Amino acid sequence: MEFSHNDNNNLPLSKFESMLKTNHVLFFDSEEFENIIHHYLNHGKIALAKKAIKLGLSQHTTSINLRLFKVEVYVFEDKLIEADALLNELYSLDPMNEEIYIQKANILSKKDEHQQAIDVLKKALELTDDVIDIYSLIGMEYLFLDQFENAKMYFMKCLEEDLEDYSSLYNIIYCFEYLNQNEEAISYLNVFLDKNPYCEVAWHQLGKQYYTLKKYKKALAAFDFAIISDDTFVGAYLERGKVLEALKRYEDAIENYSISLKLDEPTSFALLRIGNCYEKLKNDDLAVQYYYKTVHEDPLLDKGWIAITKYYNRQKKYQKALYYINKAINIDPENVIYWKLYSQINQRLNFYEEAERGFKRTLELGNYELNTWLSRGDLLIKLGEPQAAIYNFEQALEFYPENAELEYRLAGLYLTLNENDKGIFHLKNGILSNEEYAFIIEELFPEVSNRILVKKLLKPKL
Repeated sequence: MEFSHNDNNNLPLSKFESMLKTNHVLFFDSEEFENIIHHYLNHGKIALAKKAIKLGLSQHTTSINLRLFKVEVYVFEDKLIEADALLNELYSLDPMNEEIYIQKANILSKKDEHQQAIDVLKKALELTDDVIDIYSLIGMEYLFLDQFENAKMYFMKCLEEDLEDYSSLYNIIYCFEYLNQNEEAISYLNVFLDKNPYCEVAWHQLGKQYYTLKKYKKALAAFDFAIISDDTFVGAYLERGKVLEALKRYEDAIENYSISLKLDEPTSFALLRIGNCYEKLKNDDLAVQYYYKTVHEDPLLDKGWIAITKYYNRQKKYQKALYYINKAINIDPENVIYWKLYSQINQRLNFYEEAERGFKRTLELGNYELNTWLSRGDLLIKLGEPQAAIYNFEQALEFYPENAELEYRLAGLYLTLNENDKGIFHLKNGILSNEEYAFIIEELFPEVSNRILVKKLLKPKL
């Protein structure tokens, strides 16, 4: 039993807390202690739960349930040896108590011994009439083992016992999705909806499956039924908006996203999607207004800053784009996408040093795309830093060995520095990899392309 603020069930709790303040020991029956401890554990008040357990056992020394709470606290505190020892003691006193098996499974799970936990939970099933919780625990253990078919089966058993066990329904769909069984998920949800036709959660999940398979009309119908079942279901309006976007019905999508904003606190996702729809409708003023609202609502949402930056980029308003990407970087300096955009915008503004710095930071953050290496190296060449450019391209070759674009650039750089042996080595590698990229020499290193030896090797490549 959970204490309520609206009835007399919370009187033992008030009495207990009053007793703690006065140090005047009062008597509670064991069930009252169980409810008090349960309340504290549910609210994460472990210290108070421990006080209640201690006092409870001083008044009811033989209570197995109170000692099981002690086991639960031991497990919470990772005192697994103490928990195991107490459980063994309790098992000798009451071997038919299913809670002992549940706590034993909990300990095994904490030790990552998930199959053993499942075996223990299956024994608990034989001892209890309340099977749903144990089915759910077994399902979770199978999830830990990545045995999704078995997990799915046990969560289905939960739903057979209780059609409103939506956490199990979500877990079932998670298993279907992990196994890429969208069609099977659709079949299951349709059978479930035959039994429970007004379940908005199931309609919502059905719509998401159809959306994944790009069956947009069926997805739309499913989300319509979700809304009919619960016209305040925010998730259904958001998903319906996504479908309408996919169907290029942008005004209808905006309407659905707007409804979601009225039903609940504004979400950055809905604001961003509305901005995107207005941009598709060529209503730039409203689009950018919603992008501003997005980053105001959630300054940490990278998609909002990216949307604003790309918007001004497309408008060729590079200074404004740079202003907003700088704001984004100040908020999250570890975001690779921000730095890449920063580099590209600076490059368009001919701010080569800033652009090179951005590409360098992008690489430092783990973005090893070929284009990043090439862009940074070409900027270093423009900035008159051939040694740094060589080091950049040599590093890139470790990720993209024998890549012609890198080989020709290294050839040009070494030949420019009159390190002819290295230059010819990379030039030959470039020719072997792909002759069609030979134009790189002429475009980036025109003075090198006029050398007799280079002309001879490249002829008739250029």
